[in-house]
Amino acid sequence: MEIAARIASAQLQGLSRSRRQIVAGPLVGLLSDSDLWYLSVAVAAEPGAKFDPEEVPWALETIRKAFAAEGRWLSAELIEEANPGLADALAANGMTIVSRPPLLVVEPSDLVLPEFPAGVTASVVTSADEKAEANAVAADAYEMDGMGSAFQPEPSNGASVLVRLDGVPVATAAWTAVADGVTEVAGVGTVHSHRRRGFGAVATAFATQQAFELGGATLAWLTPGDDGADRVYRRLGYAPKATAVHLGEPGGNLADLR
Repeated sequence: MEIAARIASAQLQGLSRSRRQIVAGPLVGLLSDSDLWYLSVAVAAEPGAKFDPEEVPWALETIRKAFAAEGRWLSAELIEEANPGLADALAANGMTIVSRPPLLVVEPSDLVLPEFPAGVTASVVTSADEKAEANAVAADAYEMDGMGSAFQPEPSNGASVLVRLDGVPVATAAWTAVADGVTEVAGVGTVHSHRRRGFGAVATAFATQQAFELGGATLAWLTPGDDGADRVYRRLGYAPKATAVHLGEPGGNLADLR
């Protein structure tokens, strides 16, 4: 599927800007200098191309050794339609498939912006102090210390947004580095005390809009963490176009994959 390969290729290009690559057959390991587990990941090396199943065992072992050498737990993010069968081949060689969520996509003309509740504002993070606020919201939302990343000023390389209620940060979302006009909207989170009040939808829609307007994206995608999030995203104009596959090595942070 053309759109699946385009998204997978853009994901690889975007992640490669800030990570070291270990290319092995049909896989590429992307190692972050940060020790946050979710920042280092393996993806398909050639989205849209057929792979040789006989290369998978040695390729996976090569990536495993590279990750282990730097104390990184190995997870993988694939798009099924871009490389059919690759996820199952990795599972046959010891990785665990955690989920196959729908990959939802939206273009600028299809984005639906929700009404902001009274007292709610949304803004793009433009300073290190605001980024610290966004990271704090994410840490609360995901119940994980050290969530988030450092502030960087160039929107085409990704950015975050903050949603505030009466001036107090309550939700955040981000878009990733834009490549081939494609960006992922990720890290959507609302502090526990303010969930189920529409703030996550506001953050998602605003981050998507700003990724289009400031980041130069022409296509945004995301994967829902559950059925409730799926319904919210579809109301914003996102529609299913492919299937994501999230895998990880047994143990480690497997329970944290969605």
